[in-house]
Amino acid sequence: MSRAGLGAVLRKELRQIGRDRRLLPLLFVAPIVQLMVFGHAVRFDIEEIDTAVCDLDGSAASRDLARRLVADRTFRPLEPPADCARPERALLDGRADVAVLLPRGLGRDLAAGRPVEVQVLADGTNPTIGRFATTAAELYVGARAAEFQAERFATLRAAQGFEQPAPVWAVESRLFYNPRMQSAIFMVPGVAAMLLLLITTVGTAMGIARERELGTLEQVMVTPLRPSELILGKVAPFVLVGLFDVVVALVVSAWMFDVPIRGSLVVVFAGTLLYLLSTVGLGLFISTVSASQQQAFLVGFFVMMPAILLSGFMTPVENMPDWLQPLAWINPVRYYVEVLRGALLKAAGFADLRLQFGALGAFGPVILAAAIVRFRKRLA
Repeated sequence: MSRAGLGAVLRKELRQIGRDRRLLPLLFVAPIVQLMVFGHAVRFDIEEIDTAVCDLDGSAASRDLARRLVADRTFRPLEPPADCARPERALLDGRADVAVLLPRGLGRDLAAGRPVEVQVLADGTNPTIGRFATTAAELYVGARAAEFQAERFATLRAAQGFEQPAPVWAVESRLFYNPRMQSAIFMVPGVAAMLLLLITTVGTAMGIARERELGTLEQVMVTPLRPSELILGKVAPFVLVGLFDVVVALVVSAWMFDVPIRGSLVVVFAGTLLYLLSTVGLGLFISTVSASQQQAFLVGFFVMMPAILLSGFMTPVENMPDWLQPLAWINPVRYYVEVLRGALLKAAGFADLRLQFGALGAFGPVILAAAIVRFRKRLA
């Protein structure tokens, strides 16, 4: 392989990228904008759920229960529905996500020690909000029931004149790696992997397809360059762009979203380099089956969407149907997301991520080799 020939192709590709006013923003500006937008938009933190409380009892106990239910930021109180006999209407018209019904006689039943039922109705069209709201309401009501029970034990002890210990349960929880439970810390590394896939795959595919459209690819083919020099010269600039975008993503993640960098950057960049072999290889392969930039973009979008959805970026792979999970096993995006989250959040090293590095080390060269074979046949 001639260094002069490879250097000439590399310089030519970098100049072409710099002159392409449509491709340049996609490679350097879009990652920063999309990372900031997606990092803020894709969140699982659930706060201020619109809640309508129907207090049919009106006692001091029911008013205290309703007031304390919406005291924090989990539930946002709304005006109670006009017809508290049909609290589900607040969900039907979209005015509230949750309706809490406090029945008549609640205060009297509490004072007498009788069981009390509190009804929680949640809008299930958004399962995440519905599940979280019902769980939060059940936990709160359970905690208040325990407080009332403790108060009754105290009253009973005072009436009997001797101490009778009440049962005490103590639960101590510790959260590792993300103690404040911020969804951005979990989501932003996945967003970075998604953007890297988008930029390098689409950029490679559209760049080569553009040359085929303009006829400059045929002009390069008649030069004395070897196929290996031509292919490497076209792929290398997008690998460099991908590495640059990772640096930008790490800076923006740490500065804007407080994503920690606990592990070694060597692990991060080693995983990134193996991942880029898959993404640029995929882009090269797409360019061989596309006759135009528009076709390359559409094919790339069609291929990338399943890869992103099957990566565990938003939902765990284990929650997917059994017949769908094998597709996630052969998805390089999944393993790169795990490398980023493991290295950045858990300070995982090569030994801890040996499965992920093994998969990326296998998929990257195979995908790139298949693309090179296909590209050479196209050149022939």
